[in-house]
Amino acid sequence: MATLKDIAVRLRSVKNIQKITASMKMVSASKFARAERDLRPARPYGYGARAFYQTAELVPEETKPSENDLLIAITSDRGLCGAANSSIVKAIRAQLRSNLNLENSCKLLLVGDKSRAMMIRQYRNMFLMTVNEVGKKAPTFEDASTIAQAIISSDFKFDKAVMFYNTFKTVVSYITTSQPLLSLNKLSSSENIGIYDSVDDEVLESYNEFLLTSLIFAALKEAAASEQSARMTAMDSATKNAGDMLSKLTLSYNRTRQAAITRELTEIISGAAAV
Repeated sequence: MATLKDIAVRLRSVKNIQKITASMKMVSASKFARAERDLRPARPYGYGARAFYQTAELVPEETKPSENDLLIAITSDRGLCGAANSSIVKAIRAQLRSNLNLENSCKLLLVGDKSRAMMIRQYRNMFLMTVNEVGKKAPTFEDASTIAQAIISSDFKFDKAVMFYNTFKTVVSYITTSQPLLSLNKLSSSENIGIYDSVDDEVLESYNEFLLTSLIFAALKEAAASEQSARMTAMDSATKNAGDMLSKLTLSYNRTRQAAITRELTEIISGAAAV
């Protein structure tokens, strides 16, 4: 049976944890408000790029990865945000397990320390590059441009890239999404690209870089809003659970204290009666 001292130590620990989770919830709420505000003007970048793909009929409805593809994970550097990061890794692992040939022909580009930590043990040989500190502050178009440029200038010549990220829906929900990104070769070889006038190699190269950057930028903003909302929800739940645990520990402390007092009184009365 736990002593009063043991229960008191646990009470102090839980109170400290509750203060930390409550503070983290407040910080996440502030960051989420900004992320949600930044998301609205960022979404048209993604809409425009996807509209270009659809108008030119460049991307088939099937977005699952195939051989010689690049798989991109958009996650965060920090945890304590529920399943926001693990859902992305889970989706990529499911695709890799569905076709064992992908492990020999595909490469991984991981944005965020969490995806790297979860995949390095099993898929280290598939890493093309890893990117971190993107979500340390609000992601910018420059961040997306840096990632896009790294993809374009890499030695790995892919047919298609598939980007996995969380799409923000509500404060308590998000959807893990897969978005195809085309390489310059795939773009230039499309028969439907001819519907656009004056598309030479230089213009097409600029198109491709801007399309990649726009889609990555929109995904980073969606992921940032999803991360902060998930962390805010997780910390709120943790704070409430700490409160429930405090109530139980306080009740246990009072009962143990009352039992000790009763026992001492009984011993005093018994001693007095013996005299």
